[in-house]
Amino acid sequence: MPINSPTAAELTDAVQEFLKADVLPLLGAEGARDGGRHKYHLLVTLHALAIIARELTLGPALDEAERERLSALVGPAGTLADSNRRLCARIRAREVSYRDPALLEHLLKTTMGKMSIDNPRYATYLAALTPQSEQRTGASAGPAPSSK
Repeated sequence: MPINSPTAAELTDAVQEFLKADVLPLLGAEGARDGGRHKYHLLVTLHALAIIARELTLGPALDEAERERLSALVGPAGTLADSNRRLCARIRAREVSYRDPALLEHLLKTTMGKMSIDNPRYATYLAALTPQSEQRTGASAGPAPSSK
């Protein structure tokens, strides 16, 4: 695909900013008339756009990392979906133990990657990013991931 500007992620960000800055304020007064239904739907839309933007930005690298981990577990298998099916089949056949450290690491990293796209402000995700010593002392690991 040729490199175009703006990118899909940049366009998604621009739409989000327009909706937040220009449309959302208009719904403040209307919210009283419709019980907040339109404002709620706009907020859901903004959340969906943020997920799309994160998927466009983070998705390719996360998919490649998952593909590499799966290849180490089950060998090359074509698409990411093919590799996941092959892994499931090997687990069902007990060729890969559910206690295998490589499998557990793969599952954790895959889950954390998906959470970084779906909801990077999820408390369990943030806690998993914070080293144990910082959790005990209350120190911060730095700023929370962007909600974009």
